[in-house]
Amino acid sequence: MKRTLAVLFASTAMIASPAAAKNSGGAWTPEPGDVIEFDVLRKGKPFGSHSVTFGEDSNGRLTARTDVLLKAGLGPITVFKYELDATEVWQDGQLVSLNGEVNDDGKEGQVTATRAGNELDVDGTQFDGRVTASIIPSSHWNFAATKATELLSTEDGEILDVSVSEQGKEVIVAAGEEVEAARYLLDSDIDVTLWYDEAGRWLKLAFEARGQDIEYVLTKPY
Repeated sequence: MKRTLAVLFASTAMIASPAAAKNSGGAWTPEPGDVIEFDVLRKGKPFGSHSVTFGEDSNGRLTARTDVLLKAGLGPITVFKYELDATEVWQDGQLVSLNGEVNDDGKEGQVTATRAGNELDVDGTQFDGRVTASIIPSSHWNFAATKATELLSTEDGEILDVSVSEQGKEVIVAAGEEVEAARYLLDSDIDVTLWYDEAGRWLKLAFEARGQDIEYVLTKPY
């Protein structure tokens, strides 16, 4: 399941910054205090939570902290547990650094990435080297990822090859309300479907793993 989760919690060509993350309808720029919260369902039943919390560091730079906890069990016995803690730092619309740690059911991974000129110096469990600084982390809140051909894994630094295609618009339920959203298919080792509103806010995610449907349900508007 490692590659599945790497893609889930994941271009050098025309990548935009958070401030420029937009589609034809407008632009959403995260600000300190914004929070994206999802309930994660497996086969329609509670499986865990995924949140992205935006803040500001001591230098006034935007931070985006992703916290994921997924858990499955049989009665009191836990048979699967996944935890991810990753923090991105952005300044003037550019990724400055990334730090992430994952425990994928006992298998651990980590990544640190620091900007060095026009590159990121990446030290991760799955990749150690330099990549273009315009690469987008695999955290999905940044609408610019819909234009990507590569994502930087927030789990372990792996460079993920992806192909993203727009699938049209549809009405979905997000934060208890019906809203029209643009649907995107992110094709990598598995197919992940993402929905964003007209301003580029992340509203929903769904994929299938091991024959089980996983769905992200937005808990409140932001």
